[in-house]
Amino acid sequence: MKKPVYLDYAATTPVDPSVAEEMIKYLTPDGIFGNPASRTHAFGWQAEAAVETARRQVASLVHADPREIVWTSGATEADNLAIKGVVAGRTGVHVVTSSIEHKAVLDTCKWLEQHGVEVTWLAPDREGRIRAGQVLEALRENTVLVSLMLVNNELGCINEIAEIGRLLREHGVLFHVDAAQAAGKMPVDVSRMPVDLMALSGHKVYGPKGVGALYVRRSPDVRIEAQIHGGGHERGMRSGTLPTHQIVGMGKAFLLAQDGLEAEMAELENLRETFMSGIEGLSGVTVNGSQDCRVPGILNLSFDGVDAESLMLGLRDLAVSSGSACASATIEPSYVLRGIGLSDEQAHRALRFSFGRFTTKEEVAFASSQIVDVVSRLRAVR
Repeated sequence: MKKPVYLDYAATTPVDPSVAEEMIKYLTPDGIFGNPASRTHAFGWQAEAAVETARRQVASLVHADPREIVWTSGATEADNLAIKGVVAGRTGVHVVTSSIEHKAVLDTCKWLEQHGVEVTWLAPDREGRIRAGQVLEALRENTVLVSLMLVNNELGCINEIAEIGRLLREHGVLFHVDAAQAAGKMPVDVSRMPVDLMALSGHKVYGPKGVGALYVRRSPDVRIEAQIHGGGHERGMRSGTLPTHQIVGMGKAFLLAQDGLEAEMAELENLRETFMSGIEGLSGVTVNGSQDCRVPGILNLSFDGVDAESLMLGLRDLAVSSGSACASATIEPSYVLRGIGLSDEQAHRALRFSFGRFTTKEEVAFASSQIVDVVSRLRAVR
């Protein structure tokens, strides 16, 4: 069977070979396999040193202090830790988020609502962005947290996080940002944005699955309640034995992302232009989300007269998505696309194409030609 062309990098990225090579050093008997929390022998000391090196590498990509990085099992746990950790033990408080956040934020905020927390759900504009003015209008005296993503996982559009962050800093409201789709795909600087809590993912940046991190600002200290207890690891914010090999992998992946960020962004933009040039003769194609404020690697398109499920069945040689991988168990139209004003019918016609480090121009040219052929064929038999 011919291997499909992978254009679903927003769902997950393959582990970079050099990352995998580094990780294996921390698994086997002749490697550094000790428990980083074991302080009485060299096996533990070496593992702890590796974890701290990775902590510095992750912090460096987002311009944070290494002491502000808390290891988690992924961005979903980091989002939960941030949001629940701020609200825990407080009554009569108010949280602001948007209706098109990742499920890790949406479901967490819905859970808070069930437990007495007031939540304001902001509606994005047609481009899929939340504006600072909307956030300002939503603030109340009892607002303790605003949670918004930096880059939308279905649209690729970028929120004006820096402006919102400055606004919230003036009002003394904590700001949590899900940056799973942003780190390694655009410059991220937590001091300039500014934010208080930021969720990061390993597997979106050519690292392993099952590891992530939460940035927790230290100056002044942001206080959050732990959600996992049992040993007081990670300065009491997240207990559990640290998976050294995964953490080392995430650190190496973030180091590679930092070193190659500018060149990779330029290459992804070239791939996007090649793809769009290949389908320019196809009528009835709409780009969903902002065409200006976006990362280059994510492209969401609607095709008039063709539903996404039929199109994906016809595109057997392409691996693409009709929405977020975290919502793929449902046949409902994308809540993100409906959130920016698309009808159910329009949302059902949309596909997400996402390019990455190992995508080639030949693959993109092949993909665009396949799309033109299949869309044309499906329209002809309507």
